[in-house]
Order: sequence, then C-alpha cells, then structure tokens
Amino acid sequence: MTSSIIQAKNLTKYYTVGNTKVRALDGLDISIEKGSYIALMGPSGSGKSTLMNILGCLDSPTSGEYFLNSNDVSTLDDDSLAAIRNKEIGFVFQTFNLLPRYTALENVALPMIYAGIPKEKRLARAKEVLVQVGLGDRYTHTPNELSGGQRQRVAVARALVMRPSIIFADEPTGNLDTKTSDGIMQLLDEIHKAGNTIILVTHEEDIAARAEKIIRLRDGKLE
Repeated sequence: MTSSIIQAKNLTKYYTVGNTKVRALDGLDISIEKGSYIALMGPSGSGKSTLMNILGCLDSPTSGEYFLNSNDVSTLDDDSLAAIRNKEIGFVFQTFNLLPRYTALENVALPMIYAGIPKEKRLARAKEVLVQVGLGDRYTHTPNELSGGQRQRVAVARALVMRPSIIFADEPTGNLDTKTSDGIMQLLDEIHKAGNTIILVTHEEDIAARAEKIIRLRDGKLE
C-alpha cells in the first residue's frame, strides 16, 4: 500500500427499486492520499452520495474492494463497520444531526461514550474541540439556543472529537447563508492545514474550488 488513506477498486453498488435494478456505482476506482482535501461533485443521481456512504463505512459495496488505512473494509459486517466509523471517520452533515435536548458539550462528547471513554476524559476533550471551533463560551447551550453556523460548528467539533483519519462533510454549508458558509469553510481549511484528510460533497462550484482536487461523478463513474 502507498500513502493512500483510501483505495477502492472496481466498486459497484446496485439497488433494487420495484422490479428494476439500479446501478448507483459502476466499477469505480478511486485512490485518495493521506492529508488531501477532495471535493466530490456530480449531478443528482450521479452516485456521489452512494460513494460517500461506502467510503464513510455507512454502507457496503455490492462488489469490489475498499481499503481504508490499509484495512479491507468492503467485507465487514455492520458492527465492525460501526467500530471503524467511530474510530476513523468524522461526519459533518447539512442538517447538523445534533440531539436537541443535549448541550453542545454533550453532543460533542457522544462518540466518546460509544468508545467507552471515561466521563472526565470525554468532557475535557469535548471542551478542547469546542474551543478549537470557536465555541468555548457555548458549552451549556442546546442546539435551539445556537445559530445555524454555531450548530454546524458543534457538528464539526463532534466530527473531530475522536481524532479521526478522515472528515466527510456532506453539503456542510447547504443550510447556511453566504457569510456563515464562509466561516464554516474557513474552519474546514484550518482543519485540513492541521493534517486532516477532508472529503467534501457539494454541488456548489465555489465551495468545491476550496479543495485541492475535484472528483466528478456521472452515472456511477468518474468523469
């Protein structure tokens, strides 16, 4: 293996819709180096969400090989995928996916509960990443007491808390105004400069332009 953090060969993914077999990914090869900043783009139905779900260990390919950090994850069961996901991958979603009754601190600490990290260490680490994303004064606020941009910063902090190998950001600015979007993208730029691999899914050219490389999909293949 090279310094690739992601190496996938001949990935295919089929879905059955009624009596029709839909091919979402069609024999796709992809290699992503550690520390890179990649934007995934493509029209609706191009396969970019399917690809992100497989690369993010949320789903398994129908066939093909997928190595994450030199581990073959294409054949793992759901429990093993969940364990790898919690350790290796941080997710940032367009809809934030925060628990409404939890404070910012509790939302950020959640992945560490699944990992069995003691409470004192969890809270110390959660505070550390909230400071990193500029929310050191918002520990006790629940999501409805935060602006959209602040909620997304909490989501970014939660993605960082386990010190993952890769951050997947799926339309991270989709629900934000231009100024707030710029703040979130600057934050992702800083995270990348600190050494993280970032894979950004977006349909906006100006957002994708911030990445080092754009990978375009069409009909389940790389363009």
